[in-house]
Amino acid sequence: MAERRAEISRKTNETSVSVRVDIDGTGKSKISTGVGFFDHMLDQLSRHSLIDMEIDVKGDLHIDDHHTVEDTGIAIGQAISKALGDRRGITRYGSLDLAMDETMTKAAVDISGRPFLVWNVAFSAPKIGTFDTELVREFFQALSQNAGITLHILNHYGANNHHIAETCFKAVARVLRTATEIDPRQADRVPSTKGMLA
Repeated sequence: MAERRAEISRKTNETSVSVRVDIDGTGKSKISTGVGFFDHMLDQLSRHSLIDMEIDVKGDLHIDDHHTVEDTGIAIGQAISKALGDRRGITRYGSLDLAMDETMTKAAVDISGRPFLVWNVAFSAPKIGTFDTELVREFFQALSQNAGITLHILNHYGANNHHIAETCFKAVARVLRTATEIDPRQADRVPSTKGMLA
């Protein structure tokens, strides 16, 4: 099997983003975005998906965190898509309810080539520390569009906004892990009757 690794560099007037991923990693990460809470969430994404990630971002944080978070999602999505190639042999689907203390969140993914985000998550406050809670959705929107995946995220319940955000990242990580794994029963086939998932 070919190595499923990719590197993406993205530079705009707002951000400079460098991302490396290894789909068949062990969840090692080296992350620096300048946004502490976001770094913590990306570390969870890497650790629980077992996708090794190196992420370095320089953004216009003097304005706010929006461009940094969105552009990081774009670059990670593009890197995952590139690393998966023609999607040959992947399991393709994953679905999971993930619990963390008082919170439970469901994530479901189809690595379909048809980008779509269904977001059913509400936060009770506009910020977690200094981080805008609305940026959690912005990240997953950018990730799903650029990875070419259908992604559903549903928070069943929760009281702590940090836990709600963290369960979103951990649940998505776990379904990505499942969906990107090679299915030994069809390791040489693209899992679609169309014959392609690009």
